[in-house]
This record gives sequence, structure tokens and C-alpha cells, in this order.
Amino acid sequence: MKNFKNFLKPSWGLTFIAVLFFTACEMDQTQILDQNDSQHSRLDNNQLPEGYESRINPQLRSSDPNGRLMEIEQQTDTYYRELVQRAMAVEPTECSSTEFDAWINEELADWAFNEIFWASITGMLDFPTYDALLFSNTSEGEYFGKDGEYTQKMTKTFKDLKRFWTIDSEDIVLAAMHGNMLQDRDRLIRIDQILYLDDLPTAEYWADLILELLEEIPQYRNGEHPIFTLNAFAQSAFFFPPVGEVPSKIIMGDGILEGYETLGFGDVAPQAILAHEFGHHIQFQLDLFEEFRSPEATRRTELMADAYSAYYLSHSKGATMQWKRVQQFLEVFFAIGDCGFESYGHHGTPIQRMAAAEWGYELADQAQKQGHIMDPLEFATLFDAALPELVAP
Repeated sequence: MKNFKNFLKPSWGLTFIAVLFFTACEMDQTQILDQNDSQHSRLDNNQLPEGYESRINPQLRSSDPNGRLMEIEQQTDTYYRELVQRAMAVEPTECSSTEFDAWINEELADWAFNEIFWASITGMLDFPTYDALLFSNTSEGEYFGKDGEYTQKMTKTFKDLKRFWTIDSEDIVLAAMHGNMLQDRDRLIRIDQILYLDDLPTAEYWADLILELLEEIPQYRNGEHPIFTLNAFAQSAFFFPPVGEVPSKIIMGDGILEGYETLGFGDVAPQAILAHEFGHHIQFQLDLFEEFRSPEATRRTELMADAYSAYYLSHSKGATMQWKRVQQFLEVFFAIGDCGFESYGHHGTPIQRMAAAEWGYELADQAQKQGHIMDPLEFATLFDAALPELVAP
């Protein structure tokens, strides 16, 4: 294998690298290149495989024949990955800073253009997500957290959610996303060939490059940096020809759990995030998603999932959490910058999300007096009736 140690620096010729970092807020490409002229040596573009541009440009890499990312795009909560892209932008964005943003920025404080470039072009930022999505197809043997520190809490909550909500949930898989998959050459080759349609020699090239980058760039923490697994999402079952039937599942990334633990919410964040994602499975089964995706439609389903989560967390027959503690976490959770109001992934403003959660809590408070758990479809009907008021200015 070619030794990459001596040329781990990108060149001026890679002006398209800025494409990856475009969000709703703009940045200056010229300034990026000017900054890095004095900081990085040049890399001969010819040493990268032909067509490598498609691994950076989202439009290229998600269109046939350059890759299959659009075919298996996760259905819910894509804004976690948008957080990653925003955090890596060189120029400040118009999105308001939050506690979670501050934590991400601190984790990336020692990342320069070099570290961002290689994590992006190799696929390292995508591989753990799609490996878990396509190949973690059973809950058996799963552990949560880098050292399994959340396993008991996650499995207990998942079992309780299946008991609490009256949907057919036996086939839903709860799976973890770990950064250590980046250390596994065979898994790297497998996911590269699926996402980018690379032939075996090309996939081996990228896998070997990733393994050497993990050795040569300490900032990657041997693949355990939380940025690689800063994700959590729900997905309904689907058929994908390269792998066959993929079951319904909830994926929980180590990075998300680590982030909220660091912020002091390790006692409530795992349950709250899992309950939100389980709410999406209620929506999948009851066909509560609208046929055509729009910012308004996404906001509705996300706010409804917030309400489902709050209802379960505070219910006397659910997680029985103290509501004030849940509120403290939700204030941080909902404050995640969501500046793309016209984006199809828009989740609603922090005020709207808290209003939806408080609505769910109030229903649970009433249910405690009545001694029953509301039917999830009845819950959705009541929520839709209340939605105009919840999103009103």
C-alpha cells in the first residue's frame, strides 16, 4: 500500500471541498484556500483515484452512478449530521450558538482543514451511520456507549417503550453506532462499495487510507471521536438490493450519548432521545407521515415525536421522570440550532418544540388521574388538533 504519511495535506486544487460545508448559511471559499496556503503543503491530485470529487460533492456522491447515499437516506432526524457539517464550517454561521454547539466546537478545537478534509473525502463521517443502518439487524449483543456504559439503561427503556405504546414493535431493532467500525478493514470495504459503487481495488484503497489516517492523525482518536457517531435516528423497514431486507430500527450513536453526558444529562438524555425516536416508529406504523415532504410536514412529525416522548417520560406508567428534570434537558436538546426554516428537515423552533413537549406532559398529568395510557392514534388526533396553537407566534 502507498505510504500516506508524507502527504496528508490537501492542495489548492481541491477548491470543491467547500461544497461539503455549505449549509443554509454561506461561507467564503477563497478565504478558506488563502488560510490554508500557509498552513498546509500541497497534495498531488493524481495520487487520488479517478472520480474522487464525488466523495465530497453531495450532489455527485448521491446520484447514480457515483453512489447510493440518496437511496438509503435515513428517514428522520437528519439534522444531527447537519450539526456536524455546520460545526466544521470555517466561517461563522447565522445559527445561534447553543450548549451542544459549544461542546462540538470544543471537541473539534484541534481539527484544522487537514483533519476535516480527510474525514470528509474518505467517507469516515458517513461510514459508521450507514454500516449500522444496513448491517446492525438484530438487537442481540448490542452495547451502547463506547464501553457499554449505557447498555442497561437503553435496553431497559426500549423494553419499557414497547410495553407502554400499543403498536406492533417486536420487529423493531435497537442498534448502536460505534466509531470503532472505522478500524475494521473488511467493514470499510463493504460499506464503501455499497455507498460509492467502487470496485474492490478502489474500495481497498480507501479502506487502507482510513486505517493509516487513524494511525497518523491523533485527533481522530482511532475512530472514537464523537463526531463520527454524532447521530440518532429511526428508520422503517425497507428492501435494499445489495443487502436484502433491512428491518425497522432505531440507531443510537455513541457521540450523541457522550455529548449529553458531558453536558450533565446522562441521567435523562438516553431515555429522552430513545423515546423521541420510538415516537417516529409510532408514526411509521400508523401512517402519520404526510405523502409529500415539506418543512411544515417535517415540523409536524417532529413536534409530535417530541410530544410522544414527553408523555412517556413523565407518565406514571412510563419512565416516571420528574418533569422539572426532563424540562432542563429538553431546553438544551431543543435549543440545537435549527436555522433552516425552509429546509425539509426543519424540526421547529425551540419554543415550538418545548410547547409540544409540555402539551404531552399535560396529557400525561391528566392520564395519571384517570389511570390509563392513551391510545397512540387518539394521541395523534388530539395533537393535530392542538398543532396550530403550538406553532403560533
